[in-house]
Amino acid sequence: MNTDVKKCRYCGKEISYDKMYCSEQCEKEANSFFQYRAKTQSGFSALNGIFVLGIGISIFVYSFSRTIGAVGGSICLMILGLLYNFFPFPAEIMIEKYKLKKAVFITKIIACVLFALGVMILLFFFLGWI
Repeated sequence: MNTDVKKCRYCGKEISYDKMYCSEQCEKEANSFFQYRAKTQSGFSALNGIFVLGIGISIFVYSFSRTIGAVGGSICLMILGLLYNFFPFPAEIMIEKYKLKKAVFITKIIACVLFALGVMILLFFFLGWI
């Protein structure tokens, strides 16, 4: 294994030890992402916290009122799915492990799964299966 080779922080291609990115395009894309995240991170974090808390509250309320709990939980899941799709901000450790491009892709997959789960819960509730 060659220790003088490391990976591009954006796409994950092997690069020489003295560089951070493999091309100017990767550097531009990464800087654009980090600037966008810096501008929108506080609003994203607030909305994320509200809707994650909403899921917990909905699970608690479900034991008292199935309708409010199921509908509230599914709406929170769908909104979180949309939020993660429009603002795909992976955690720093995820960026370090998978590099930025792949980490954003994984975050968007998680967003789609959350949205689909919310739709399924809502559908199953109205069909009377839960």
